[in-house]
Amino acid sequence: MNFTRWSARLPGTQRRAAARADRKARPAASAQPKGGGSVPAARDGATPSPAGPDGPVPTLDGLSVPDILGQLPAPVAVVHGADHRVAYVNAAYAALFGPRAPGEPAREALPELAELGLLPLMDQVLRSGRSRTVKSRRVMAGAPAAHAATGSTHRRSSAHDALSGGGPSDPDSRPRHGYYTFTCSPIDLGTGRRDTGAVSEGLPGVLVFAADVTDQVEAAERLRVSERRQREAAVTLQRSLLPQELEQPDDLRVAATYQPGGKDTAVGGDWYDVITLGAGRTALVIGDVMGRGVRAAAVMGQLRTAVRAYARLDLPPHEVLQLLDGLATEIDSTQIATCVYAVHDPNEGRLVYASAGHLPILVRDPDGTVRRASEATGPPLGTGGWVHTSGSLPLGPGSSAVLYTDGLVERRNEDIDDGVAALERAFAGATGSPQVMCDRLIRALGVTAEHDDDVAVLVLQHPARTGHDAELFHNAALELLGGVEAAPRARAFASGVLVSWRFPTELRDLGVLAASELVANSLQHGTPPMRLRLRRTDRRLIIEVTDGDDHLPRRRRAEPADEAGRGISIVATIASSWGSRRTPGGGKAVWCEFALPAGAARS
Repeated sequence: MNFTRWSARLPGTQRRAAARADRKARPAASAQPKGGGSVPAARDGATPSPAGPDGPVPTLDGLSVPDILGQLPAPVAVVHGADHRVAYVNAAYAALFGPRAPGEPAREALPELAELGLLPLMDQVLRSGRSRTVKSRRVMAGAPAAHAATGSTHRRSSAHDALSGGGPSDPDSRPRHGYYTFTCSPIDLGTGRRDTGAVSEGLPGVLVFAADVTDQVEAAERLRVSERRQREAAVTLQRSLLPQELEQPDDLRVAATYQPGGKDTAVGGDWYDVITLGAGRTALVIGDVMGRGVRAAAVMGQLRTAVRAYARLDLPPHEVLQLLDGLATEIDSTQIATCVYAVHDPNEGRLVYASAGHLPILVRDPDGTVRRASEATGPPLGTGGWVHTSGSLPLGPGSSAVLYTDGLVERRNEDIDDGVAALERAFAGATGSPQVMCDRLIRALGVTAEHDDDVAVLVLQHPARTGHDAELFHNAALELLGGVEAAPRARAFASGVLVSWRFPTELRDLGVLAASELVANSLQHGTPPMRLRLRRTDRRLIIEVTDGDDHLPRRRRAEPADEAGRGISIVATIASSWGSRRTPGGGKAVWCEFALPAGAARS
């Protein structure tokens, strides 16, 4: 192949008609540069440069394509024919992969293109006449493939000297190993000038251009690493604000799962908690702060802490949400949050709840029927000016319930009610422990690691106990009508019940004393109706007295001369814990607990 007269016609480029006509008219000898080199320094017959005020103005017509490509700092190779025979490589390409001899097939002379998967792409370029690009391919300069071309070293070096057309000699400007984006573009190659001066019809070829994108790829990788670390820190912050270990009530089995959404660093504000209130009652809460990021997580942490503080007051659910609503406005008036606060009382067998714009609780009965909490919900926390109300659901032995955030059921382009209905179907068939049920619900709803929203799920079960387990859970109650006989009657009832439960003598005596003091306090400061309730679980003895007066007792220090005021102090001293609360129908309940010794817990 005679390489003295070839040119590149990129798609859409037209040759100048005047230059073509002038080129044919010039003598053939004028096409050769002085010194007999094989590549011309400038096109013969170029249109004279127009004169400017300071002399001739340079134009591209005075340069050959090898001159231009040879000066590029980016690797360039030109091949032609169906087997992609080498026509030209510039100095930058030779510096990266080694010099290449012309005329040899690319599969043998350019093995690096085969390793990079460019040969099939070059076939497509020849067939379609359209450019193709592959991005960010890793290239190792000086790798064995870079020296695997056929032919002797002398032949490659001479070909490089003849065909590269010069290039950058500064070592700092030479191509380096790293990542390159390769673009393959169709071109037409002339076969050379014959003695008659005629130029034969062009051959189809491909120009391979490599752009060094190492800096961009490394910067992107550093960014990904930084984002991953930031996300890990954000998720760690989020998880540190959630309970590290859920409290496990005596009468319930509880488990929860939190899964951060997406792969960005902006975690959400989902949270959950389980709080034992005393007297066998348990508070369960789940919420979601709108928005994402550290700010949402910080607001979530403050709300969760506030919920635990308000729960210690043993207030009805709607009053807890009322307090949270005001606090959310004070924390950040631009942030709103949804929340469900529910309290389970095993004595009543019900789940009392209040909702602030949150999705409904689902309860599954022992027969498998799933019901939604139907009570009206209030607006989200932080909106202010709304009076929340409480509702209730039956949750007896054998029942289960699930509390969840919108990330579990909300999908783009789908109604959220459809997601809740799908959760109902999955919940109806879910079995196993609460943790197993959490995992099954997440899988059933299609939540994966790539899910675009945070998901929090809280599952609770009220197991139906049989056999020996049933013997560890007992209730006994006595209605008190008042009068002087009420206290002796209460002591006799408590003593008989504790004996039947086979408690040790010391615990039995403490229980009788606590029951007597609580009943005496109720007789002195309360109003009928009054009731004494004894309850045992596998871990504790609970004594509770209710009456019709809503004035809550306070522990105070009695003076030596005082004849009253020591009852609550005595109870607080001998019991593991004590407390009081107002009852929904008006009145109050005062209770205390005793931890069972190991032997009594197993009996």
